[in-house]
Amino acid sequence: MANKVKTKKYKMKTHSGAKARFKITGSGKFMRRKIGINNMRRKKRGETLRQMAGDVASSPHFTKRLRVLMPYGRR
Repeated sequence: MANKVKTKKYKMKTHSGAKARFKITGSGKFMRRKIGINNMRRKKRGETLRQMAGDVASSPHFTKRLRVLMPYGRR
């Protein structure tokens, strides 16, 4: 009993790029920004800019990959 050796359990690292670009909702969905909002904003109509505001859910096939990149997010 005294000679029992503890093995160290390693933690997985969260991908810092995915952490910055995606947010996980309470239900476990991955939300991302819409594309195209930063480039040439002055030329775009106000309606277009308002449509680009907010987040959208990432596609299902990419969500599987995000779960590997962000292992400690809620499932």
